[in-house]
Amino acid sequence: MTEPGSPTVRRRRLAAELREIRESRGRSGESVAAALGWSPSKISRYERAKTGLRPREVERLLSYYQVTGQRRALLLALAEDATHKGWWEDSSDVLAEDYKQFIGLEHEANSIAIWHVDVVAGLLQTEAYARHIIGSYSRIEPVAPGMIGRLVRVRMRRQQAIDRADLQLSVVFDESVLQRRIGDDVVMYEQLQHLAKVAERPNVTMQVLTLDGQHRVFGESFVIFGFGADSEAVLQDVVATEHMRSGFTLEGERETYLHRIAFDTLAEAALDPQASKALILETAESRWLGR
Repeated sequence: MTEPGSPTVRRRRLAAELREIRESRGRSGESVAAALGWSPSKISRYERAKTGLRPREVERLLSYYQVTGQRRALLLALAEDATHKGWWEDSSDVLAEDYKQFIGLEHEANSIAIWHVDVVAGLLQTEAYARHIIGSYSRIEPVAPGMIGRLVRVRMRRQQAIDRADLQLSVVFDESVLQRRIGDDVVMYEQLQHLAKVAERPNVTMQVLTLDGQHRVFGESFVIFGFGADSEAVLQDVVATEHMRSGFTLEGERETYLHRIAFDTLAEAALDPQASKALILETAESRWLGR
C-alpha cells in the first residue's frame, strides 16, 4: 500500500507554487500581507516553508490572487494534503524538529545522494549497527533504553524509502567507514554484508572512496535530496546533515549546486560500483570475520 506523501514536501511544493503566483502577479510580500491583514513575516515564513498555511488561509490567498479553475482546485487539495501527518509524527516526542524535517524530505525525494565520512548512513544501517550508534548518544546526553528502541525503529522504517521504484539512491563513503568499529566483529561483518546486498539493487549506486585515493573534497558528511516537478512547481535540491539533535539544511541554489559538484567530484575519485562491492566484501572477510 502506498503511504501518503510527506507533509514536509507537500508544504514546500505549496510554498513554491504560492511564491511563483505572487511573483507572476508582480506583488511584493509586504503588499500581499497588508492587503490580507497579515504580517510580512507570515508571508516570508510560509513561502520558505518554515510554517504551513491552513486550507482556509490558502483559499483566501488564492482568491486575492484571482486563481480559479483546475489550478485552484489542485492547490487547495495540496494544502489539505499538507496538513496530514507523516508516520514519523507518531514519534514526535523523541525526534528533534531538524530530524523530522530530514525524514520528511527523505520520504519523498526522487533522488538522494549521500556522502558519509564517519559511519554508515542511516538508510543503510543494520538494526544492530544503528542500536550501537544511537546508544552512544547516551554518553553525552542521557537517553532512556525505551527511547533508544523507538529511535532505532524509526531508523529502520526510514529504510522503506529504498524500496520505492521512483527513488535513485547514490552513495559514496570513505573507506574508513568499513574499518571503523561500531559494536563487535559480528555487528561489523553483518553490516558490511548488508551494504553489499543493498548495492545489488537496481536503483542504488554505491561507491567507496579508498584511503589511498585522491581526496579532492574535504568536509563533513552531507545528503542531497532532489525533487522532480509537481504541477507547475519545481523544487530546488536540499542539502542536509543527518543528526538527531542538530544539523543544517541548505536550499539556496548556489549552496546546493556547490554540494552537487562536490558529490560528483567524490564519485569520480571513488572506485566504481563493482570494485566498491568487492572491497566491501573483502574487508568484511579479512577485517571482521573470525577475529
